[in-house]
Amino acid sequence: MQLPNRLKAPRFIQNFQWVVDPIGYMENAAKKYPDIFTAEIVGFGNTVTFVNNPQAIQEILTEKRKKFASVAELNRFVQPVLGDYSLLMLDGDRHKKRRQLLMPSLHGERMRAYGELISHLTEKIFSQIPVDQTFSARRPLQEISFQVILQVIFGLHEGERYQQLTYLLVSILNVFRSPLTAGFLLVPSLQKDLGPWSPWGKFVRQRQQINELLQAEITERRAQLDPDRIDILSLLMLAKDENGQGMSDEELCDELKTLMFGGYETTSTVMSWGLYWIHHHPEIRKKLLQELDSLGDSPDPMSIFRLPYFTAVCNETLRIHPVVMMTFPTVVQEPVELLGYAFEPGMALVGCIYLTHQREDLYPQPKEFRPERFLERQFSLYEFMPFGGVRRCIGEALAMYEMKLVFAKILSNYQLELADRQPERPERQALTIAPANGVKMVMTGRRARPESPVNMATAHTA
Repeated sequence: MQLPNRLKAPRFIQNFQWVVDPIGYMENAAKKYPDIFTAEIVGFGNTVTFVNNPQAIQEILTEKRKKFASVAELNRFVQPVLGDYSLLMLDGDRHKKRRQLLMPSLHGERMRAYGELISHLTEKIFSQIPVDQTFSARRPLQEISFQVILQVIFGLHEGERYQQLTYLLVSILNVFRSPLTAGFLLVPSLQKDLGPWSPWGKFVRQRQQINELLQAEITERRAQLDPDRIDILSLLMLAKDENGQGMSDEELCDELKTLMFGGYETTSTVMSWGLYWIHHHPEIRKKLLQELDSLGDSPDPMSIFRLPYFTAVCNETLRIHPVVMMTFPTVVQEPVELLGYAFEPGMALVGCIYLTHQREDLYPQPKEFRPERFLERQFSLYEFMPFGGVRRCIGEALAMYEMKLVFAKILSNYQLELADRQPERPERQALTIAPANGVKMVMTGRRARPESPVNMATAHTA
């Protein structure tokens, strides 16, 4: 079987590079083969073809029912964390029906109530940061993301279960924090339980504890189901498909883990990158504050969400640092030609989101952080894909909402500076590409908001 632009390095070398330095691995391959190349990576069924040409990605994603098909089996690397019943592990009609059940709880009017909670949590956590002391911005942002998960998704605000979930989620992610330990998630042959002190053994025991806590919460909620609660767990327990069928305990448990693991690390990582770039370029911070101040002293969360420059800054952050680096794998169903190469049934392909976002023909000077590019033109769904392809991240709307409201609260209330002017270096941490140094910053004090013309007029007539 002839595969296009096959990388020549031995498989174990490619897998090591992919685990330790995925960005360097992809960029080096793209220098040699700009549009398409074939890699040997264990996590994707050994051999997979990376595609970053937007037209080719569009063909893969739009023609998938005829020529290509998503195969959840190729997502098995996330199964140990998320379970067999997660949305990411479903195909076909099962995937479609589950997505329809999940979507209403993550969109619409409920977002307004979530907005007040996000702003309150941001103020509470950042108000505790000492003035004139260096801190890692990623830590309070992780705390905000986690509190949003516990309160918005689970409806938990305090108590023993709240404390246990807090400890376990942070602990289980720390197991895979370094580039090398992340290999346990990506390379199945490393997943050996050698006891509670081994990385995988520790993970397995903590995963079991999380499953037991979630099952206990689900059991209690089913016994006392409150239709007035707006947390996502309560809404999912009330959701029914067209046949009046709800989700089982196992399905609920795995979807909660998907939202919990997916929302915690990815959202806090993107927000960390955003704060870095905003303060790395003072003129961007100035423009954001001018736009935010135009809304007055107590802006409505949805008004913040719609601000065009805020949106452009968030989009540019997601362009350089997408939440996911590639689309979910698809498998060729019938002989097809793509970019002049012949593909036979059984071949696996992924759309490489990271490399697409780095294309010079789409984004001139792609390493530069320039939000204006999103005000100057509209990018298609196959040119800008920060939350995936057709199988877009189910929490996209909530993540963007959280990101904008957190930035708005921090910028409007606090004066922050980067403690280190050296550029942040991207590094694999678990399944995300995070700032290696955690974005070191210093809070110099609270920001004095400029008086609006209305307030000034009132002061002069008093």
